[in-house]
Amino acid sequence: VNLGQSGGGLVQAGGSLSLSCAASEPAFINYPMGWFRQVPGKEREFVAAINWSGTIRNYTDSVKGRFAISRDNIQRTLYLQMYSLKPEDTAVYYCAAGEFAVPSANQYDYTYWGQGTQVTVSS
Repeated sequence: VNLGQSGGGLVQAGGSLSLSCAASEPAFINYPMGWFRQVPGKEREFVAAINWSGTIRNYTDSVKGRFAISRDNIQRTLYLQMYSLKPEDTAVYYCAAGEFAVPSANQYDYTYWGQGTQVTVSS
């Protein structure tokens, strides 16, 4: 499964951005998916995850109430809507897909990764 990311960019604090992640294969609809982010010199950090049907969504505490993960299995696309952005949200964001049963916050559970996209929030 190849994952192609789009979206992101530069926004002022308090603004909104959205990310998309398009999967190349129909098998995508069977996989839990997640979003992670990374800043230079730090470990990749879990942001949000969703199960194959979209009925289970998990978020890291720092983005709860501000970010929304969703998926469209017909379009084979994963989304991350980001609202009320803060400078500390600045990072490279990665989408991921894994061949396991439930959404995971552990990056090592994921097999397939997008190329990453920069999100920069200015103060």
